[in-house]
Parts: sequence; structure tokens; C-alpha cells
Amino acid sequence: MFAVIKTGGKQYKVAADDVFTVEKLAGEAGDTIEFTEILMVGAEDGVTVGAPFIEGAIVKAEVVEQTRGPKVISFKKRRRKHSSATKKGHRQQLTMIRVTDIATGAAN
Repeated sequence: MFAVIKTGGKQYKVAADDVFTVEKLAGEAGDTIEFTEILMVGAEDGVTVGAPFIEGAIVKAEVVEQTRGPKVISFKKRRRKHSSATKKGHRQQLTMIRVTDIATGAAN
């Protein structure tokens, strides 16, 4: 069974026991998170597509850790008379989660 969830403005295809990173979510390591914005659920008996979300469907996940992404450098340089350069670094705050359960609206 798989599901497509929406979090942080992005969509993720997830299945039970998947571990992946999403944009920062509130919670400490070991906390449980429920995603209610489920776009699609697939099982052996077929695929259910929401319009836009599936009513009653929930994906439960556990927070593994709060982490940071790789450093991204933004460098701008103006040439000739201005001779200025700007260098900025950025590290995105991320949350690593493990999917524990996918519950469809029909199963509840």
C-alpha cells in the first residue's frame, strides 16, 4: 500500500516503513505526526484519488530526528567599476520521518 501526501508545499509518495526528509515540522525525536492532506492512496484493490484530498485518510509517521540540509552558497559579483561581491550561505531546516501506518477512509 502506498499514499501520496502533501507537506511543506511538496508531494511525497510514501509506503509503510519509508524513511525520508521533509521541510521542518514541529516535534522532537520519537513524536508521532499525522498527515491529513492525502492526495492518493493505492492498494491491491485499486487506486483512490482525492479531489483534492481523500476524506478520512491519515498517514501516521514518527519523527526520527531534526536535521539540517547541505550548505547552499549564493554568490553575486558585479564587474568593472562597482567591484562588489556578495556571498551568502543557507542551510535548510529538515525533519527526518519514518512512516508507520497508512489508514484509508474506508478502513476507519
